[in-house]
Amino acid sequence: MTFSDKTLALAREAEAALAPIFAEIDRVSYIGTCRVLDAFREERVSDACFGSTTGYGYDDRGREVLDRVWSRVFGTEAALVRHNFVNGTHALSTALFGLLRPNDTLLSVAGKPYDTLDGVIGISGKTGDGSLADFGVNYAQIEMTAEGGLDIPAIVERVKNDESVKVVFIQRSKGYLNRRTLSPDEISAVTDAVHAIRGGVYVVVDNCYGEFTAEYEPRADMLVGSLIKNPGGGMALTGGYIAGSERAVELASYRLTTVGTGGEVGATLGQNRTMFQGLFYAPHTTAAAIKTAHLAAYIFEKMGYDTYPSWNETRYDIIQTVITHDPEILCAFCRGIQAGSPVDSFVTPEPWDMPGYSDPVIMAAGAFIQGSSVELSADGPIRPPYTVYFQGGLTYESGKIGILTAADAVANYKKD
Repeated sequence: MTFSDKTLALAREAEAALAPIFAEIDRVSYIGTCRVLDAFREERVSDACFGSTTGYGYDDRGREVLDRVWSRVFGTEAALVRHNFVNGTHALSTALFGLLRPNDTLLSVAGKPYDTLDGVIGISGKTGDGSLADFGVNYAQIEMTAEGGLDIPAIVERVKNDESVKVVFIQRSKGYLNRRTLSPDEISAVTDAVHAIRGGVYVVVDNCYGEFTAEYEPRADMLVGSLIKNPGGGMALTGGYIAGSERAVELASYRLTTVGTGGEVGATLGQNRTMFQGLFYAPHTTAAAIKTAHLAAYIFEKMGYDTYPSWNETRYDIIQTVITHDPEILCAFCRGIQAGSPVDSFVTPEPWDMPGYSDPVIMAAGAFIQGSSVELSADGPIRPPYTVYFQGGLTYESGKIGILTAADAVANYKKD
């Protein structure tokens, strides 16, 4: 592949400036790999764990060991890791329906959750589809502070004075919002504050895009995510996880299967190996994605665009935003990413009315696994200020190529 001299010079300049940041990313990746390997050893992972079961899936050793490994790595009492979670929204829906009952309140404390949860919660305007609202669950939200933090005094006041609050929901990543991603320490502080008020309130964290970006995960009653993002390491073919307190995970397992059987059943159909292997790769793959995001921020800042986070900021997820202020530049960026991808590089992305989203969305993803966000991908809703949400890169080298291709695509569009 060939790139303009200007873009190549920017890349060299960026990598020189980013060298100490890349060294810190490698340090965190090493710690994450230690966490994973320690859990593999402690739970005696062996070739027997990679076998397949059918039917009910009783006594599936691999499934049971993977759950225990996951809970060790994520610092929780229990975990439910399954290939039959179809995406992160499915895992989150299972978690929320497992915990909430009629007249309970779901309190979202990082503003509005990601768009695909609108229908699950019942704030999309539709009724009768089986949302939480249809079952009598109330919804409230607390906005983040002007500085972009969680408003702990407001959260404490609401939980203290409203006994209907059953779940305090925290979205770690920014989703389609231009806001800060939350650190594990910030989230853990909310968990501690809520637990100090009264028992019976669950703190549930949408942990998508954040796993392995720090030395440890947040403390919460539930951490929920997708295996085709960070923790699947680019290897898991599908799936999701719920990790947390033993009781919270048990209640979620009853929604996934049935009350009484919960996590004791579920044929793995040969998927155990890729889920174990994906978790093994996850710290390294996440590090590659974070490095790619830093590179993107540096190059596009130098090209005159507002980026968030900035190139030299610490990151707690793999998402990089570039605010284009122009729908055509947004599309040019995504088409550049597509052209720099290993799969479907010849395809031209176009905006479309994607199910679950309120605006047309353009998505670029030349991925080996459909929808795998930890692979090189970019997307954005066609609405002001026309922000690109970029993430992934299974390897830094491939991520770099994708960014250089996108930079040239945007530069060439502006010239035209």
